[in-house]
Amino acid sequence: MGRKVTLATCSLNQWALDFDGNLERILKSIEIAKAHGAKYRLGPELEICGYGCADHFYESDTLLHSFQVLRKLLESPVTQDIICDVGMPIMHHNVRYNCRVLFLNRKILLIRPKMLMANYGVYREMRWFSPWKQSRQVEEYFLPQMIQEVTGQDTVPFGDCVLSTKDTCIGTEMCAELWNTNSPHIQMGLDGVEIFTNSSASNHELRKADQRVNLVKSATIKSGGIYLYANLKGCDGDRVYYDGCAMLAINGDIVARGAQFSLHDVEVISATLDLEDVRSYRGEICQPNMEIEPKPCHRVKVDFSLSSGDDIYLPTHQPITWHFHSPEEEISLGPACWLWDYLRRSGQAGFLVPLSGGVDSSSTACIVHSMCVLLCQAVEDGNSQVLEDVRRVVAEDSYRPQNPRELCGRILTTCYMASENSSEDTCSRAKGLANQIGSTHMNINIDMAVKGILGIFSVVTGRWPQFRVNGGSHRENLALQNVQARVRMVLAYLFAQLGLWSRGKPGGLLVLGSANVDESLTGYFTKYDCSSADINPIGGISKTDLKSFLLYCVEQFQLTALRGILSAPPTAELEPLTDGRVSQTDEADMGLTYSELSVIGRLRKISKCGPFSMFGKLIHMWKDALSPAEVAQKVKHFFRMYSMNRHKMTTVTPSYHAESYSPDDNRFDLRPFLYNSRWAWQFRCIDNQLPLLRVPLLVAAAGGTSWQGGVKDAPPKAEPLNAGSGQLERTKCPP
Repeated sequence: MGRKVTLATCSLNQWALDFDGNLERILKSIEIAKAHGAKYRLGPELEICGYGCADHFYESDTLLHSFQVLRKLLESPVTQDIICDVGMPIMHHNVRYNCRVLFLNRKILLIRPKMLMANYGVYREMRWFSPWKQSRQVEEYFLPQMIQEVTGQDTVPFGDCVLSTKDTCIGTEMCAELWNTNSPHIQMGLDGVEIFTNSSASNHELRKADQRVNLVKSATIKSGGIYLYANLKGCDGDRVYYDGCAMLAINGDIVARGAQFSLHDVEVISATLDLEDVRSYRGEICQPNMEIEPKPCHRVKVDFSLSSGDDIYLPTHQPITWHFHSPEEEISLGPACWLWDYLRRSGQAGFLVPLSGGVDSSSTACIVHSMCVLLCQAVEDGNSQVLEDVRRVVAEDSYRPQNPRELCGRILTTCYMASENSSEDTCSRAKGLANQIGSTHMNINIDMAVKGILGIFSVVTGRWPQFRVNGGSHRENLALQNVQARVRMVLAYLFAQLGLWSRGKPGGLLVLGSANVDESLTGYFTKYDCSSADINPIGGISKTDLKSFLLYCVEQFQLTALRGILSAPPTAELEPLTDGRVSQTDEADMGLTYSELSVIGRLRKISKCGPFSMFGKLIHMWKDALSPAEVAQKVKHFFRMYSMNRHKMTTVTPSYHAESYSPDDNRFDLRPFLYNSRWAWQFRCIDNQLPLLRVPLLVAAAGGTSWQGGVKDAPPKAEPLNAGSGQLERTKCPP
């Protein structure tokens, strides 16, 4: 009797509603799996239509075209003699389900609907699908006529069931079911299922990969078994990047893995494993606990073996060590791959970045440079798909990139948009970085456009606004800054549309934004300034992480110009200079440091804190640096800024989702955009606690530390509710 099985899982760069491309990639993965000797091929979640179809799942066309692709798969000679496990939406009894379809040799074996839905964070599965709630129950599913014509079957099993081959038993999980406290693999393992599969659509977030790996390992370390994990990769049309990491594990050890970030559209991972290792593991460790539920798993039998009878000399895969990327490497790779998918699929000819000489826009430019490094490496490694896409982007059929700097010159245009308030320092820093990464760089002076707009205002009103340092009011000061910022946005799009035309080249450019997640939290940017771009690769990344990323770029890419950028204080340069030097800084404008904003952002979103509970946490977290009254002042200041500027998030540029505290209003952080920014009740609760903290009687139970002294400052008086576009603006747009 055979005991060794070769199994294959994969990561596919699918695209929502790209049925032709999705079919091609699925077939290619099956072909590679068979070449590896695999008898079972697992694919990602909803791979036939793409996971990111969103409200297109409501359309009957999406269901129809998915079945049409399934028919093509059933008919293809590539899918013969291997169990294929594919994902697609299916409607059963007029209810829509997210399903796995297992088939072999033109016969559908079973359809397994998802039982536990992902309905948190960026996921909204219950908007489109219903969970299968009938544990251990199976019904008959009547196949569409087009499928019946191929399979000769009228009905197939539909429900919570497992597949029994002649030599083992295979059970299915789907994405979030692995993360659930009552994961299906637990009961399946107790009922003797030996191979678990998980088809996923798991997106990248910084510092998340180890959670996923640990969950896969823990699924089999408790009760033994083999675990296959498949995932999507790439940008399938939305803000998230699916980061692969296909893997196989046995008895708590990872034995094969795929890349987390890759430009390969199809990546197949296979491993040969011994079923007797699972049985031996369970026999020694788990035997006393191998109890079957009152109602065991429904088994669908198939006359097929994953193993062969002469496998004694077949080597098996051994445990490997998973080396995780650092956060800096993740920023370098994830957004770069996302940008490449967006660029090649949008049909545009490159990117334009308004480069200010500051940390944020420099980070965006460096991510594009990292993308060029990945592209050149892929071409050198013989990736024909990447070379074909590069040639299409640069509109040269025989082009082959020489090096990342040369390719960057063709794909990336940077521009420094100076005003009378810009310093020579930022101009030289922007030019120095552009020279090192190789971008096509322009210096543009916006003063003529700004004065033209103000001239129109003056003709109509008879008034000419002044900066605060020249005697103007706060309202005038903000308006003058906002005019500069918005002129830059208009010019950025003008040069993106006509820049290549002016050089006699075809195509247009995508404008990249450079607002980080912390600035979005407080609204520290001008609405419809050059943060209003086509896409933003750093909109989900904190300022702290971006600084670390630039330090990484100094060493990894030898971009020494970044040292000067990192040493300079962040500034918008929208107010007049003082003796030729910058007098305006971001943190002074915001009233909060970037490190403080990162902490506040995580408490607001991840810990679900309102003003009062945030104050209660921060008085302990910041007790060594700030008094309770100072903490209260910062909390109130943040929530005033946040609520006054929340309306900006309704128009924020689509950003790469990288942080779990992102304030993205459109997909992730669903909240009102018109607040009562007085927060009267909430702030009063904070104020009521301050008198209780005047004496050092609050002692931390764990550490025994106490505050020395009481309230340093009286709580600030609540500001009136702001209204009107001038009051609600907060400027920030680098030149």
